[in-house]
Order: sequence, then C-alpha cells, then structure tokens
Amino acid sequence: MKKKNYRLLLIVSAVVTFLALSSCNKYLDYKSPSVLSLQETFEDVTYTNSQVVGIYTELTGASGYGRQLSIYFPLGSDDFTYKSSSSFDPTASYAIANFGAGKESTVLYNVMVQLYNGIERANIACKYIPASKLYNNGTDAQKKALAIYYGEALTLRAQFYYELIRNWGDVPASFIPAADRASNFSGNVDRDSTYDRILSDLKQAEDLMPWRDAIPTYGDFRITKGTVKGLRARIALARGGYSLRNDSRIMERKSDYLKYYRIAFNECLDIIKSNKHGLNPVYENIFKSLHTSSRYDDTYELMFEVAMYGQVNDSNIGSLNGLNFVNTPSWGTDGGDLTAVPTYFYEFDTLGNDSRREVTLSYFKVQTDATKTLNQKLLTSAASMNIGKFRKSWTGFNASITSTYGINWPILRYSDVLLMYAEAANELQDFTGSVSPLAALQKVQQRAYGSNPIPSTPTDHDGFFNAIVKERLLEFGGEGIRKYDLIRWNLLATKIAETKKKIAQFAIGSPTDGNPYSNCPDYVYAAATAFNNGTCKIESDSLKLNGGIPNSVFFKKSTLSSAPAAYPSRIPWRKDAGTYTGGVLASPYLTDANSGYVSRYIQNAKELLPYPNNFINENRGGVIQNFAYQQ
Repeated sequence: MKKKNYRLLLIVSAVVTFLALSSCNKYLDYKSPSVLSLQETFEDVTYTNSQVVGIYTELTGASGYGRQLSIYFPLGSDDFTYKSSSSFDPTASYAIANFGAGKESTVLYNVMVQLYNGIERANIACKYIPASKLYNNGTDAQKKALAIYYGEALTLRAQFYYELIRNWGDVPASFIPAADRASNFSGNVDRDSTYDRILSDLKQAEDLMPWRDAIPTYGDFRITKGTVKGLRARIALARGGYSLRNDSRIMERKSDYLKYYRIAFNECLDIIKSNKHGLNPVYENIFKSLHTSSRYDDTYELMFEVAMYGQVNDSNIGSLNGLNFVNTPSWGTDGGDLTAVPTYFYEFDTLGNDSRREVTLSYFKVQTDATKTLNQKLLTSAASMNIGKFRKSWTGFNASITSTYGINWPILRYSDVLLMYAEAANELQDFTGSVSPLAALQKVQQRAYGSNPIPSTPTDHDGFFNAIVKERLLEFGGEGIRKYDLIRWNLLATKIAETKKKIAQFAIGSPTDGNPYSNCPDYVYAAATAFNNGTCKIESDSLKLNGGIPNSVFFKKSTLSSAPAAYPSRIPWRKDAGTYTGGVLASPYLTDANSGYVSRYIQNAKELLPYPNNFINENRGGVIQNFAYQQ
C-alpha cells in the first residue's frame, strides 16, 4: 500500500474513532463514548478497523516516534549524542539525551500520557473485539478480519508497555479499560510481571496474525506475523537482560534469563525459516523507503515502521536529526541538531569497505547556493557529523516547508532479527538451527561489505558476543536501538567510559599509549562543491577535500601550514576537540558539567528516567519515584 494512501486512512479513521471513542488528554481522564456504544462499534468490521487504526495514531507525533521516542529518548551512548546548553535545563529535550531530565519535565509527562492513551485504546479493543458476535459467529471473512484486528491491538499494547518499562521501569500497568477498573489510581507494578504478560499476549497475537504476503495491503505500516514475532524476540531479550532495580539499586538480571533467550531464539528462527523477509541488497535503500511513497525495499527488510510520511505535524525526523541543510534553494533549512560521537566514524572499517558508514554519517552541510562543504557546527568537524539516514532531499518537499514534514520511523528490520538470533544462539550455545549464529551475523556483514572481505569473527562465546556488540553499533546507528542494547547487556557505563577515553585519545592526536587516532589530521582543507542529491557514497566521495576522498583525508595528518588556494577553508577536524596541558585534558566536549558528552550520567542511577511530578500527583501518591530522583 502506498504511504500516502495509508496516511489518508489514518486521518479518515481518526474522525470515525473520535465519534466512537473520546480520546483522552490524560490517562486518568478517560470518558465514555458519546455517539456509538462500544458494543455497536465492535460489531462492525469497518468501525473496528477504525478503532485499531486509532491505536496506531498514538505512535506518531511529537510525543511519540515523530520526535521524542525516536530522537531524544534513545540518545546517550556511543553512536549519536545531542549537545546540551551551557546553562543546563532539566525540562528540555536535550536533558533526556544527557541523563539530566528532571521530575518537572512536561516532555516526559506528555510522552507518558501518549503511551497510556495508546494502552487505553488498545485495552478497549482487546476487551470488545473477542466479545463481539462477529468475532465468534460472523462469516469466515468477518472472523478473520476481527482476529487480525485483535492481534494488532495486543501487539500495539505490548509496544507501548515496552517503551514505558525500558524508560521508567516498574510502571503502573492495567489490561482492562479505565471504565471497568475500581480505581484509576495505580501504583508501581513489577516490570517482570508486565513483561511476562505482554510476552504472553504476543504469543496469542502471532497465532492470530497471518504473514505479510497474506495481507499485502498492510505493507510494513501495520502489524503482521513477522512483526509480532520480531517484537516478541526483542522484548524477550529485554526481559532476560539487565535493568536497574529500585530494591537493589543496581543493574541486574534474573537467574532465569536463559528462558527468555530461548523465546528470542525460537521467534527469530521462525522468521528466518519463513522466507517472508530478507535483507535489502542496498543498505541506503532501506532508509530512502522511509521518506517517500515509492518503495525501495522489495525484500521486505522493513518489518514495521511508524507511518508518518507526508504529515507535517507528525514527524520531526529529518528536520532535527538528519543531513544539515542551511537555507538551500531546493530544501530549505533542516537537520543537523544531533551529532555523532566524534570517534564513531573510526568504528567502521578503516579501508572504507563498509557501505554503512556513508549512509549512517553525513560529514557535510548543504549551503544556500546548493553547494556542500565539510560540516562544522560544534568544536570540530569530527564532532559535527550528523545522522545520514534521514535526509530532507529524499522527500518530496521543497524549500516552502521549513520546519516539519513526514518521514517514517523504523521500528523493526530483518537485520535485527538475524542479529538477535545470533546473539540468542550464542548465549544458549545452541547451534541446532537451520542457520548458524555465525552465518546469521555474516549475512548482515556481507550486505555491508559487498564483494570486499568481511571481518573475521571469533567463535568462542565471549569473542562472538563482542562481535555482536560491535556489529549492532555499526548496523543500527541513529535508529534508537544502541542505548537500550547497552542497558540490557549492562554495558552502558562501560561503553560511555570507553568512549570518553577514545575522545581523549582523539583530542591528543599523538602516538601516545598506542593511540589509534595518532594519524588523524588536525585540520582539513576544503572547498565548496555541488550537491547533486546522489547516493550517499557519491556525495561523500565528491566532497572537495585536499588530499582526496574522506576515507583518505580523515586517516592521515596534513603537512600544510596554511590553506592552499584551491581549498580555502581550513576546518578543524581534530584540533579543537581538546588540549593537554601538563598531562591534563581540557575539553569542554568531555568535561563541561552542563554541555559535555552525557554530562549527567551516573552509573546504577540514571539508567531509568524520573516519573514526572504531574504523573505522580495524578496517581495520588500511588507511584513511587525511581530512587535516583527521590531527593
């Protein structure tokens, strides 16, 4: 189905949903429908579909995956970051990315409200669909349709709860509509019990849902069996992983964690064996498909995406976190706010054989005269690289739209299924699947490296696990996955410390203590050249840099003392990342308490967000604040 048509369906369905169900502004303020009774609504296939589509709409917008859940919430690891202000504001979005969000944050409150709105809509559907006469005694076509809608509602509810748990922990949880509860004031609920409930719901949902080719109109904008199985695997790994506990006040995982790795193993193996999804042969085309009604994903690697294409109020993706456009004649001004950790570039293959680097990282900005030049927004150009997976120039919009426009957000890709399978198989030491864990990992690598040799991978448990950790860093950069991976592996503190050490070594830029960045240039000499909106590789390699293409220039020191005439711009690549005086690093990027890299992170404290004051007040004190924020 074309994205334009699907988004139109969302708009039309929202009108029907409004007539059938009053959308609550607050989770605790639910009001009963005023036009159609719920029984009447769910005795009609068309109206039921509208109700389910109404649940999907709670994924979109500024408080959903259109902004907060895609752009700010996932930041704070070793791929991308967002520089905060020198006068730190705990209510700002950047505070979330730097582990400094405060209890007074309305941003946090609005996100929680929207997630619970989605749960309430799903709770209503999950009650009334299986109770309807059509579900039990309708025609075969009616029963089939309602079974699918029920599966969608169960899955969407699980996704909303998953977001709440991984960000806040032991959140209030209810699986019945607000109108049926004796009290709408709820306390904390143990996350493990909520996880187990939604894993059970997802098992039921996958039995209700057909594979994607049985419902081709669903595309990757609505849930199919593959989606359910993939999300169940992801949630199972979170349930079996580490999380910050309020009782012990440390990161820990339960002793039965292998049970959940087994769930992930089985679900991913089912998807692999189904042959319903595959890897897109061109990595760049995965992300181009998110920007337009045209599809560049015939292998169906995109298994589930939040549909926002063409809706200017739904999505800030690309307008905040993409390629930097500076008042260009064709595309206006957008992107460039989120930046890569400056050493992320060097995590990729040093020979430039990994095709993901030029897609994931954009080194340049597009200027007023439609030329491009090396980007420098922060201290150095290396610290100013943006996410390249989202580009306004891939959309159908032009300079007349200067703020927001719709780009879809990828929730689940097939490469994630392969890597989750490899991880689970390694943890279980189960090599009985039709695909070995090494083969699953190498499928992802082979797509990235093309005809070039792929890296060698250790096959012992720890060596293979470390290879998975590295591969997921390279495969999913900027897609909102990395921080939550590191949390469930209990590696967030470790990787933040490693990243700070790497940035310090990068700032030194001299061969000290085996410094891997000793050959990086202090400055890069550049000139503007035309931006033609070509492939990521072509646009990166056609930058006009003294010394050749980025893969050459960024790996060797320059002997120049001044800018040559043909390359008049002298741009700091590494030089201003920091200075050493008497062996002490002076680097605001690392050390500034307000604006430095993940400046407010505290191990075993800030892995969870604070409950907003408004949320606690509306629950009349029933919710206990996460311990790191109780003062």
